[in-house]
Amino acid sequence: MSAQRKDDHVRLAIEQQDVPRGVNQFDEVSFVHHALAGIDRPDVSLATAFAGISWPVPVYINAMTGGSAKTGVINRDLAIAAREAGVPIASGSMNAYFKDPSCADTFSVLRKENPDGFVMANVNATASVENVWRAIELIQANALQIHINTAQETAMPEGDRSFSSWIPQIEKIAAAVDIPVIVKEVGNGLSRQTVLTLRDLGVRVADVAGRGGTDFARIENDRRELGEYAFLHGWGQSAPACLLDAQGVGLPLLASGGVRDPLDVARALALGACGVGASGGFLRTLLDGGVSALVDQLTTWLDQLAALQTMLGARTPADLTRCDLLIHGSLRSFCADRGIETGPLARRSSSAETSHETTGSTR
Repeated sequence: MSAQRKDDHVRLAIEQQDVPRGVNQFDEVSFVHHALAGIDRPDVSLATAFAGISWPVPVYINAMTGGSAKTGVINRDLAIAAREAGVPIASGSMNAYFKDPSCADTFSVLRKENPDGFVMANVNATASVENVWRAIELIQANALQIHINTAQETAMPEGDRSFSSWIPQIEKIAAAVDIPVIVKEVGNGLSRQTVLTLRDLGVRVADVAGRGGTDFARIENDRRELGEYAFLHGWGQSAPACLLDAQGVGLPLLASGGVRDPLDVARALALGACGVGASGGFLRTLLDGGVSALVDQLTTWLDQLAALQTMLGARTPADLTRCDLLIHGSLRSFCADRGIETGPLARRSSSAETSHETTGSTR
């Protein structure tokens, strides 16, 4: 049953790629164009560092799959693409491996094909510490993702309905492992209150994983004969909304959910993300065109991101947080309701210049 469910997830996720989507709030974030802000391309670096983690690029392949023969092949190809493009990669949920160790190779292939890459293991919030260590050791993980997914579990026919144990178990896991712990949503976003709670639990990084990409509540509802949980489609907040909501929380943030292209990557980085992940779009490219097509897509994204940084005058991904941003539409309304000031975002470059002049620093 678990293997069939994993195959269903892939099939339904791909079907979502063909369905017209509603508003993507990344489109409600725009850069103020400064025509003389550009710098020289050789001066641009894509390297990013956070919570003791150093990545050569700020783009990663986020958690997708594993647990069946078909998904093992997908993981193999994703790992090869990650290796060739030099991007970090996360496994899908390894709960299937805990239930059936015979599917171990559908996850371990991530490390087999990418021996020197940055690989993240993915577990749920109810995993025992023993199983967490099994997951880490199986793929020699550099970091651990713990996914939280109440909306998905609620729509899932066989889903969990007991959520009160998640907070103490996350804290227990964070204290027990010796690699960075990243807690991520699966497409419904993390509110400011949630990120603050994760910080206090000892979590090192939060992936806001907002609405706008693969909708797992919809996937689980589509697995129901009557589809009676359709009201959960589109639940939650977008990645841009989550990044704005969590400003200044003191916890490094990753962003995923609804990321379509290098401009969305730059927008997320400018909103404070240390790295930006995608899943569904990469999966579609892989299944349509094979490993070479995905490698081409990843390398093109990285080249175009560097081009955007060059134009915007950002030597590093972190420097994008000094670029001026305008917030529009429904995202601006969200900010107003949440008490988030958007005006200062539009004047960040002048504030940075004033700071440099006051301290005598130069760019």
